[in-house]
Amino acid sequence: MANPMSDVKDQGQSALEKTKEAGRQMGDKAKDLGNQAGQKSKDVAAAVGDMAHSAATNVGKAADKVAAAAGSSVRHFGDTIQEQGPQEGVLGGATRAVASSLREGGRYIEEEGLSGMAEDMTTLIRRNPLPAVLVAVGVGFLIGRTLGSS
Repeated sequence: MANPMSDVKDQGQSALEKTKEAGRQMGDKAKDLGNQAGQKSKDVAAAVGDMAHSAATNVGKAADKVAAAAGSSVRHFGDTIQEQGPQEGVLGGATRAVASSLREGGRYIEEEGLSGMAEDMTTLIRRNPLPAVLVAVGVGFLIGRTLGSS
């Protein structure tokens, strides 16, 4: 005859082992769910970053298109001044100089766009930091005087 205490003890240990196994399985599932949630959040963050980069790129391209259109207009204005201004004498020379400057400036704006002009400005400031600071101080002073006198 089997010992009833031994049977109860065996059943208790079996239940304990099953509980431990169920706990391990739940822990593993929780860990997997946590890993999946972490991966999803990384994917969402990457997608948001890509969308922000795409939006910034599109804005930059649109600004460059607007700058190209403005540069074309300036260049055409230089052509108009050349055609309709005085052609001889001192005024003719001044007309040619102004028209040439407008055409060159318009061509530069049209070809470089805002991004190219920003790069050129950055290079200029890096090569000449002290004059750049002095110009910024002077412009700030003039803006301050203009706004202060209103």
